[in-house]
Amino acid sequence: MNVALLNGALGIVKDGWVVAGMTLVGQAGPSSSILTEISRCKAAQNVVIAMARSTDASKLKETPPRFSSLSCNSSKTPQILSSESLSVGMKRGHRVVVAASPPTEDAVIATEPLTKEDLIGYLASGCKPKENWRIGTEHEKFGFEIGTLRPMKYEQIAELLHGIAERFDWDRIMEGDNIIGLQQGKQSISLEPGGQFELSGAPVETLHQTCAEVNSHLYQVKAVAEEMGIGFLGIGFQPKWGLKDIPVMPKGRYDIMRNYMPKVGSLGLDMMFRTCTVQVNLDFISEADMIRKFRAGLALQPVATALFANSPFTEGKPNGYLSLRSHIWTDTDNNRAGMLPFVFNDTFGFEQYVDYALDVPMYFVYRKKKYIDCTGMSFRDFLAGKLPCIPGELPTLNDWENHLTTIFPEVRLKRYLEMRGADGGPWRRLCALPAFWVGLLYDEDSLQSVLDMTADWTSEERQMLRNKVPKTGLKTPFRDGLLRHVAEEVLKLAKDGLERRGFKEVGFLNAVSDVVSTGVTPAEKLLELYHGKWGRSIDPVFEELLY
Repeated sequence: MNVALLNGALGIVKDGWVVAGMTLVGQAGPSSSILTEISRCKAAQNVVIAMARSTDASKLKETPPRFSSLSCNSSKTPQILSSESLSVGMKRGHRVVVAASPPTEDAVIATEPLTKEDLIGYLASGCKPKENWRIGTEHEKFGFEIGTLRPMKYEQIAELLHGIAERFDWDRIMEGDNIIGLQQGKQSISLEPGGQFELSGAPVETLHQTCAEVNSHLYQVKAVAEEMGIGFLGIGFQPKWGLKDIPVMPKGRYDIMRNYMPKVGSLGLDMMFRTCTVQVNLDFISEADMIRKFRAGLALQPVATALFANSPFTEGKPNGYLSLRSHIWTDTDNNRAGMLPFVFNDTFGFEQYVDYALDVPMYFVYRKKKYIDCTGMSFRDFLAGKLPCIPGELPTLNDWENHLTTIFPEVRLKRYLEMRGADGGPWRRLCALPAFWVGLLYDEDSLQSVLDMTADWTSEERQMLRNKVPKTGLKTPFRDGLLRHVAEEVLKLAKDGLERRGFKEVGFLNAVSDVVSTGVTPAEKLLELYHGKWGRSIDPVFEELLY
C-alpha cells in the first residue's frame, strides 16, 4: 500500500511492483556503535547487489543494469539498477500495461539463502541524508453511485480506471484480465479490498507539492466519475452499507486475507471492506534517527487519531465511536497490529523490528503470477526452506517486502516510516495530515521536544490512549488534564517545525488548528449535523463529505 520514498534505483512499492529507488547511506547513530552501523551499511549494500545479481538477464537486455561504487560515507545516491530496466510492460497502441504485482518476481531467483543480516540490511538501506528526505502521502476514499448511494461495483471501477488511463495518460496495472490499478511516474492508483480508491502519491519535497498532487488527482477522478454518475466520499468508515453490500475486488491476495481474517479477530473484514485512511510516509537518516521518529510517532499516534477522527456512523446510525476505523484495528489481528511497546526498549533497532516481523504470521507467497495461501506460517521457516505451502523454496527480497506490507501497526517500518493512525477525510485534511507529521518529525527541535514531552509516558498510558481515543477523542482524560491539552502543545510544535523548514507550509495545518481550538473533532461535527440539520438521516453525509 505504499510509495517508496527512496530516490535512486530499486524500490518495491504497493503489492510489490517497482517504481522508486533505494539510497544506500549508513551513518553512525548515538544509540549503537560505529562498527554496528558500518556493518549494517555493508549489509544493506550486499542486499541491493544481491537483488541486482538475481534479476534475470533476459529482462534486462534492452537496458543493462548500471552499477556505481558504493560507499558507507558517500552523501551521493548510488544508482544500482534503473527502475526502467525492471518494469515489465507490454506496449498496446500508445498505452503501457504493467503486469500484476510484483513484476520482478519471476525474474528473481534465490541463488543462496537469505540471512537475517540481509533482512536487517534491507531496512537499513532506507537511511538517507536529510537533503534527500521526501514526503509520500496516501489516501483512500469510497466511490458511490450518486443516484442510489450504493458502493461502486468492480465493473464501474474498471470503467473509471480505463477512463482515467485514456484521458490522463496513466499506465494500467493488470492482474490477469482485470485492471486493478494505474501507474504514472512514481504515483499509483490502487484498489483496496472493497473497492476503496487509493492514491499512493509520489515522493515529493514540500507540502505544496503534496497538496497539488492531491488536487490534481481529485480533479482527474471527478472529471471521469461525474460523467458516470459516480461520486467519492471522504470519511473513515462506510456510513450506510453493510458488509453484504460491499463488492469484492478481483485481487488474489484479498481472497486469502478474507478467508483468514475471521480466524484471528472479529473486525478484520470490516477493516478490509469498510475503512478508509490517510497516511504519510517519511524518511530517516540513520538507525538512531529511525528509532527517535518511530517512538515519537507511536506516542503521538492517538493524538493524530483524535484530530482526524471521522468515522462515527455504521449502517446509517451513530456507532458510539468518533473513530470506529481506529477501534477496528484493536480486534483485526493483534499479531500484526498495535502500539509495539518493544520500540521503546533500549535494545530496539532494525534487528529487533526484523525479529518482530519474522514472527508475524504470513499471508501468502507470490509465484508464477499466483498468490499461494501460506496463512499462519512462519517466515523463519521460509528462510530455512521449510515453508509448508512451498516446501524447499527459499524467499527472495521480494517475498520479504511483500511480507512487510502485511504488518499493520500504528507506525510501520519499511525503508521509511508510515504514520497510520488517521481516518480518511475531505481534501483539506488530506493535506493537513502530512503537514502535521512533517512539522513534528522533519524538524530536529520539534522532534526532540516531542521526545522530551513523551519520555516519561508509560507503556500502559500509551495503550490507554490507544484504547480510549477512538471513543472520546480530544476529551480523553490524560494525567491532570485532557488529551486536548497535549494536542495544543503538539500542534504548536508542528507549526514551529514547518516554520523552520522555510517553505511557507504552516497554512496546511489550518484544518487541524480549528479542531484543536474548539476541541471538537470532525466526527463530533458530523454527529451534531446528524442529530440536528439532517434529521437523523445518514444520506446527507454523502453530500457533506463529497470530494
